[in-house]
Amino acid sequence: MKDSWQAGDPYDYYMGRWSKLVAETFVEWVSPQAGLRWLDVGCGSGALSEAVIRQSKPAAVIAIDQSDGFVTTAQARLGPQATCKVGDALALPVEDASIDIAVSGLVLNFIPEPEKALAEMSRVTIPEGMVAVYIWDYAGTMAFLTYFWDVAVELDPNAAPLHEKYRFPQSNAEALSAAFVRVGLVEVETAPIEITTHFTDFDDYWNPFLGGQGPAPTYVLKLEDSERQKLKEALMQRLPMEEDGSIPLAARAWAVKGIVNGSQ
Repeated sequence: MKDSWQAGDPYDYYMGRWSKLVAETFVEWVSPQAGLRWLDVGCGSGALSEAVIRQSKPAAVIAIDQSDGFVTTAQARLGPQATCKVGDALALPVEDASIDIAVSGLVLNFIPEPEKALAEMSRVTIPEGMVAVYIWDYAGTMAFLTYFWDVAVELDPNAAPLHEKYRFPQSNAEALSAAFVRVGLVEVETAPIEITTHFTDFDDYWNPFLGGQGPAPTYVLKLEDSERQKLKEALMQRLPMEEDGSIPLAARAWAVKGIVNGSQ
């Protein structure tokens, strides 16, 4: 198993602070009107839905994830302002044309049939409504994971197939926009979302990899203690630390949005 996506709290510790920053910028870029009905596909621990609720004054938010653990975490986080439920991105438990805007954050590349997921998001969205997603730029600017996997593969060449820049070479604006066009979305736009991931010290960088949620933490969890220690020490030598011990690393997500064709 390459990835584990079951527990919301460990995932939040691993990725939540970065996904929160990206979600806020994404919702601002989507620039929706107030009072819309939203669907969040692959809601995880609820970072994107939380940004929607805080920034866009929605009429309703439905948040769906395949993991019971994530749905429980998201519902506790969002409270009565959202309806969180277990569901499959490839067969959304939502009626046709019942949503004004369907979104998905940091999930599409992990779905086995991403274009089918986009088609499902289009199905449940009203004509002239919007579908919008964002994913990490794994093959480009994603320093906090690239450092990890580059070192891991040097120590263990068998880890190469797990390196996200090799797993997801199409995580870019061109591939995303092409997928949107193929499923019939129109007026497609893309944009980069740039953030800097600030780690106060090495432990702040390393400890989130010990939670067992996500590709890299799943890999770390399976290592023998001696192997894990070697990886930790090698990373300490490789990461670009400032004089105060902090580690600033650049990250980028690609966002894309399109309109459901009302003439179809």
